[in-house]
Amino acid sequence: MPRITPKSREELSDLEDVFERAEQALGFVPNSFFLMGRRPEMLRAFSRLSREVVGVPGRVPQDLKWLVAHIASQAAGCQYCMAHTAGSANKAKSRTEEKIDAVFEYERSELFSDAEKAALTVAQGAGATPNMVSDADIKNLKNYFDEDQIIEIVGVICLFGWLNRFNDTLATNLEQEPLDFATRHLAASGWQVGKHGEKT
Repeated sequence: MPRITPKSREELSDLEDVFERAEQALGFVPNSFFLMGRRPEMLRAFSRLSREVVGVPGRVPQDLKWLVAHIASQAAGCQYCMAHTAGSANKAKSRTEEKIDAVFEYERSELFSDAEKAALTVAQGAGATPNMVSDADIKNLKNYFDEDQIIEIVGVICLFGWLNRFNDTLATNLEQEPLDFATRHLAASGWQVGKHGEKT
């Protein structure tokens, strides 16, 4: 159960445009939005930033952005965001399920290109506390991505760094769709819903 009472969608009717965009992008409205909606301008600002960082196509492939978000969330330990990002990575590109199933061994897996491994290494280091990204990690990333693309990648990591802290601190309840996906694809690697499950 979340540590702060979420508002209902009806109570947040002024934010219906934000909810509709989330439904269009994800297929559902994240429960975090009903918590963030207590500060409507915060939710609107987050929605705009999220759209620019992961919502619109950039020069980094969408599925890689979601895998970067996933590894950063895993490094931060946020089970809520891990479930969300794995499901979103799968929606971004067909045949991503194989990569999601192997993502925790990305360094040794042949499913991941050298470019993807470089991006995921930076995501893992940046998601850790303290930050573990080294000069060598960025130098390796520059072998595959230009500096504008690197800003895109780091933007994704930072967006989810904020979300990881928000959702973990407030114990946001995980929605059924990402819960089902994570149970099927992440549980074998140790994922559990933990405090993000509804308590009765």
